[in-house]
Amino acid sequence: MTAPVPAPGAPYAYTQQYTSPIPVQNTTLAHALKSEWTKIRTVRSTVWTISVMLAVVIGIGLLVTMAMSSSDYVGAPLLSGGLFGLMLGQLAVITLGVLVVTSEYSTGMIRTTFTACPSRSRVLTAKAIVFFGLSFVTTTAACGITALINSAALSDQKVPSSAYEDSVMRDSIEAGKVVAHGGQWLGATVGAGLFVALLGLLSLAIGTLLRHSAGAITAMMGVVLLPLILALFMFAESMHSLRDFLIKYSALNGLASMYRIPMDGGTSTGWPGLGLLAIITAIALAGAYAVLAKRDV
Repeated sequence: MTAPVPAPGAPYAYTQQYTSPIPVQNTTLAHALKSEWTKIRTVRSTVWTISVMLAVVIGIGLLVTMAMSSSDYVGAPLLSGGLFGLMLGQLAVITLGVLVVTSEYSTGMIRTTFTACPSRSRVLTAKAIVFFGLSFVTTTAACGITALINSAALSDQKVPSSAYEDSVMRDSIEAGKVVAHGGQWLGATVGAGLFVALLGLLSLAIGTLLRHSAGAITAMMGVVLLPLILALFMFAESMHSLRDFLIKYSALNGLASMYRIPMDGGTSTGWPGLGLLAIITAIALAGAYAVLAKRDV
């Protein structure tokens, strides 16, 4: 049986519907996650920044441990040596957090990204999840290695009886030796990893707001370093309250508190500071979502 032939002058009618040979399916967050994971693991900046972070955290942690590994009591919690490398290593994570977004703006890749996935909130969500997962896992792994090194090298130090009166060391001494209990291990590994990953996520939000690599990295360096630097030069008696406030709520003090050596001399465990950082990061991300939805690419 053949198809009917239209009469001369009659309007042409489509008798068949076009079907694309390419499979078409609705995109989801899973597709965006897969796309962002492919991008973040294939660019050189990710490999370099993560490698630098691992080398700095583990390398400096090892040097500090070697310097502290005498039989003499050093007066510091068992796992505290891991802090010094992480104070520098966090800068690499902050830089990567900014570049995850701003590198696409600088190359024009962001137009291709939004063409493939018009839902801008989905793109930002995928970037945030992939980056946070990568930075948290790698930072926690580096902190875990330094904690194991510190535990193996320093756990035999004998503590004098006078150290029991030190409020910082009160929970770190058992049977005359320096020890670390479960809460200290959790703070020096998972807590420190969460803290640095949240700083990186805050950097991603700032990068989304500013769309400029140098500007966003400079802004984050100011957020992390400036409060403590300003506090160091507040010598006047009238500024002591402001100096104490800046030290207490500085990012470096929050990170030091995770290792039970807060810079303000208190006994903070670091978890309240981590909660405050999570709230600030959530507010910055909300601003990034709002701005990304309204402005042009």
